[in-house]
This record gives sequence, C-alpha cells and structure tokens, in this order.
Amino acid sequence: MSQGPTYGFDTLQIHAGARPDPATGARQTPIYQSTAFVFRDADHAAALFNLQEVGFIYSRLTNPTVAVLQERVATLEGGAGAVCCSSGHAAQIMALFPLMEPGRNVVVSTRLYGGTVTQFSQTIRRFGWSARFVDFDDVEAVAAAIDDDTRAVFCESIANPGGYITDLDAIAAVSDKAGLPLIVDNTSATPYLCRPIEHGATLVVHSTTKYLTGNGTVTGGCIVDSGKFDWSASNKFPSLSAPEPAYHGLKFHETFGPLAFTFHGIAVGLRDLGMTMNPQAAHYTLMGIETLSLRMDRHVANAKKIAGWLEGHDAVDAVTYAGLPSSPYFDRGARICPKGAGGLFTVGLKGGYKACVKFVDSLEIFSHVANLGDARSLVIHSASTTHRQLSTEQQEAAGAGPNVVRISIGIEDADDLIGDLDQALKQAAAK
Repeated sequence: MSQGPTYGFDTLQIHAGARPDPATGARQTPIYQSTAFVFRDADHAAALFNLQEVGFIYSRLTNPTVAVLQERVATLEGGAGAVCCSSGHAAQIMALFPLMEPGRNVVVSTRLYGGTVTQFSQTIRRFGWSARFVDFDDVEAVAAAIDDDTRAVFCESIANPGGYITDLDAIAAVSDKAGLPLIVDNTSATPYLCRPIEHGATLVVHSTTKYLTGNGTVTGGCIVDSGKFDWSASNKFPSLSAPEPAYHGLKFHETFGPLAFTFHGIAVGLRDLGMTMNPQAAHYTLMGIETLSLRMDRHVANAKKIAGWLEGHDAVDAVTYAGLPSSPYFDRGARICPKGAGGLFTVGLKGGYKACVKFVDSLEIFSHVANLGDARSLVIHSASTTHRQLSTEQQEAAGAGPNVVRISIGIEDADDLIGDLDQALKQAAAK
C-alpha cells in the first residue's frame, strides 16, 4: 500500500509493509520458511552480494516475512528503516555494534530492565566496551558522564520495571549537543503510546516479544533507524562513514544516506553476528501488531483503574504507575506518552520481601512468569528473579527493591483482576 500521511495508526498497523502475495494472492503475509532464494542469474547474484540491488539471498540476512515486519515497525515508529533480530537483547547489541569499538563507552540510565543492566555492566566488557550508569532524571549528570570515548546514550521510554517515564526531549538535547545518537528502548510503550523519534531519538529498539506480539508465543527484537543522524559529521563512527573493506571500500553513509544504519545492520550485523529472527516469529508478531492499538488502549484503561485501587489499599506502601495524578512522572507522561502510561508498574508492599513472595504465590488469574506485555496479566518479584544478579544498590536504583512486585496488567476484566489482587494481598498480610 501507499503509506501517505493520510493513513492513521490503526490502518498502518494492519497494512504497512504488506501486499497480497504475488504468487498466490494470499492476503495474509505468508511464512516464507525457506533458507535460501533462487537468483535470476549470475549477474543478479553478484548485484545482491555487492549491495547494488535489494533482494533476498539467505534468511540469515533477509527473508520476505521478516521484511514485512521490518517495514511495518519502521512505519509505525516513523523511521527510515528497521532490522529485526532474534530477541530484544540481540537488538541492543545490534544497535551498539556499528557504533562501538574497544575502549568506547555508552552512557545509560540506571532505570533499566535487570537483564539490560547485566548486559551493559558485565557482558559488553568482553567486547572492550563499557557503560556509565546515570540517573536520567538528572540531565546535567547525563551530560557530565559523556566524554570523548562515548559513542551513544541509551534509555527506556517507559522503564521496566517501575514504569518511570524518561524526558526524551531533554536527553535528546544532551545527545545532540555532544554529537551522539540517542538509543531508546520503546518496548514498554510501543509506538502507539510513544514515538521516540519525534522526541529526538536516533535509534529505537524493541523486544518484539512483549506488547508488539502480545500473546507470549515468540521472542524477537527490532532496531528502527530514524534516518536523521549524520554519521559522517565526525570521525566517531567509522563503521558507517569510512570505507568498508568487506564491500570493496563502500561507505555506508555516503552510499545509502538515511538508510545507512539499516543496511549496515543487515549486511554486516546479521551477516556476522547471526542474530536472525525466524520467519514464523515474524508472522506471529505481524498478527499481533494488527490489534496493537486496541490492546494498548485496554492495557492503559485497566492499569489506570487497578493502580488507582492499589494506591488506596492498606497493604500497599507505594505504586509507581505514571498514569496516576500522584506520580511525579504524571505531567511528563502526558507529554511523552499522550495516549497513556502503559500497562507496567510496580507495587511496594508494607510486609517487605516475605509479603511479596506470599502475594505472588497467592494470585490465581495473574501468571507468575518472567515476561511482560502479554494479553494476560503477569506478575514477578524482580529482586529475586529478573534483577537477582544485581547488587542491592542497583536493584533500588532500577526500582526493583526487595519489597517491590512488578505487575504487567493484561486485557482481562479489570474487576476480576482487582478481586484476584485483593485476595492475594489479604493472604500476604495474614499473620
């Protein structure tokens, strides 16, 4: 379809990137479960491998089903292009890969998913990279953490687990002044609630496993390129601005312009790292995205009602939902996420660690799993699971202290969810 400015989000989430299958007329995007694709002739094969022509070679690099998903997510985010990969964690490494070199660092928010904190504080050291953790509410501290070796700034739009909302405009201003790309993880918000590129983000990453798919069936990740960053403005990003030996001296930014990062992500990132999304996962995610706006509206409505109820419960010490007027992020949320603050937040229980464990074990409708963004309501005690590997200080900074439970509100009947929470809270508080 033609994707003009007249099409709304609800239309694009169904149609963007998709066309009837030319061979069969199939209206739903088929699962192209094929490893390789036949070349027309030797010249066609050479042109594809030389990046002189766009097409399908081998599914580690490009696949027709995955290509539709890439175009759809890029369109919804307002980006120039996108690269899908095997998981959200893979997307984060893929986003950094063209930017970093040994000895370089990335400035990141303290309010991140626990696995991301571990990836950035531990795993990337094996590549010779490092991360500097800063409270992103302190914009001056973010600016002060940047030095000559910094190559990116990284945050979440709606932070997991606490639901904190980052002032993307302020952080983008700091990144722009330093000549650095801002990478925003938009998993918890989705492009329906927040469009980070409109607030100055250079790259947007997703764990498509979560709200985009919405049904807890497959893992996946995606990096969306805004197409707005000048990779040749300095000598900081040679992978994109300097000659690439593997392609006979081709310069990605000079050759592909706004799509430089996207082409590099496929032609080098997927080629060499191999973090490929499989076509069946792409198919499930495409089907999930078709109802994204409907689901997110329900997630938000349920979360607002339930968080408000929890805030008044005798067993609850605090609720972090940014959609509550009592939240310090309420006004920022209205600006960054005008359609709602998402379906994710934490609850602090007065009974501490033991009460949290009893509460989680007593729930019946809520599923105790290490996931979020499902149509089902989910719960987890982050300090003993997803953030267990972090120090106490890191847990507290991330909003995942020992007295805190993370709640991902689904699309069930809100009153049923309140009833389940109430009976579990009573059991947790019982002596």
